[in-house]
Parts: sequence; C-alpha cells; structure tokens
Amino acid sequence: MNTPARALVDLSHAIEHGVVYYKGLPAPVICDYLSREDSRARYEPGTEFHIGRVELITNTGTYIDCPFHRYADGRDTASMPLERFVDQPTLVVRATEREGRAIDVAQLVAQLSASDVRGKAVLVHTGWDALWGTDAYFEGHPYLTEQAALWLRDAGAVLVGIDSFNIDNTDGGTRPVHTVLLREEILIAEHLCNLQSLPNAGFTFTAVPPKLVGVGTFPVRAFATIP
Repeated sequence: MNTPARALVDLSHAIEHGVVYYKGLPAPVICDYLSREDSRARYEPGTEFHIGRVELITNTGTYIDCPFHRYADGRDTASMPLERFVDQPTLVVRATEREGRAIDVAQLVAQLSASDVRGKAVLVHTGWDALWGTDAYFEGHPYLTEQAALWLRDAGAVLVGIDSFNIDNTDGGTRPVHTVLLREEILIAEHLCNLQSLPNAGFTFTAVPPKLVGVGTFPVRAFATIP
C-alpha cells in the first residue's frame, strides 16, 4: 500500500547560543554539560557522547502561549491536551500589503468566513519574519487589534499565530489580544516564519511544547503538513 505524498513545511526559527530573540530579555546559553572529550574517560576506547546544557527564557525563538502565560488559573503546557497542539486544520490570512501596523477585523473578514474559522487555527502572514536577526525586527512590528481578537474568538478559532515580534502592540503596557484569546484557551503562536510557503487552506498546523508544569510559554518546532 502506497502512502500518499505529503509536504512538511518548517515554520520555526532556529535557536542559537548568545542570540537575543526578544529585545530586553536574555539570550539563550547553549553549551556542554559533558563534552565528547571529557566523556572518553567514562567509556571504553572508541565510545564517546555529548550531553548539552541549555538555559533559556521561555519566550525564545518560535514559541506557543498557553493560558497560564497570561492567567494564574490558566492551563500550562503540561495540562493542555496534546491534541490541541497537533494537526490543527488551518487557514492563512495574508496581511503583507496592509496599510499601517494594525491588522483589524476588516482584513480578516475580507479573507475569512466566520463559519469556516470555527475549530481551526488561523495564521497571520505579515512577512515580518524577513527581518529576523536584525534590530528592525523588534521595532514597529505588525500586530492584531483587540477587535480582531474578539472576532477570532467569537468565530471559534482554536489557535492564532503570527510571523511577527508579537501578536499584540507592544508600545504600551496592555496586551488585549493575549488577554482575549488566552482567557478562552485559544493558543497563540508567535515568531513563526515561512508562511509564504503555505496555501491559504487545506493543511494542518502542529506546534508541540514540552510537558512542563508551571510554564505557560515555551519554544516549539512548528510545522505545517500539506497533503
């Protein structure tokens, strides 16, 4: 029996030692806990291993937000059901030719039907990932408005992702999109990439964090599966 061909599209940025991924937060430390050279003393000749050590904040690289990130009584990565992270039917909103930074309801309804959104992930393609690795990535990024978040909530989205620095406007101290979505257990994926490689519909999205108790955000290997 032949397995139908499918394509996997990586939607995650790589994480490297010493690189700042969120302005104002520390860079990850990726180093040896046990180097190959030191391991040779523990094993027979010709046998060696490497054990790495990683120290990072949870908002590093491409990551997913669970309710606990925003709410003390929300579910963390360990308590969210596994199926919430895997093979979510997905729609893409194209916002690369937007006017200004804000992505509002009008840009959503021009491309999406509320009836089609229910039970699906929605990924917002802004093209901002082209600035990844530059100082410009941290400044003036596109974001969703609170009204857009309310529309997605009411339409029944289960996850909302964006290829930008933050799904919210970070100019002030409020985060209405996080507040609206995470209160309803609508997961958020940030710092995605390669959304230009995806069709507008007809594929699934997967982004699985480790099963960590007391953690609401963590890096993921996010990818699309295209039949």
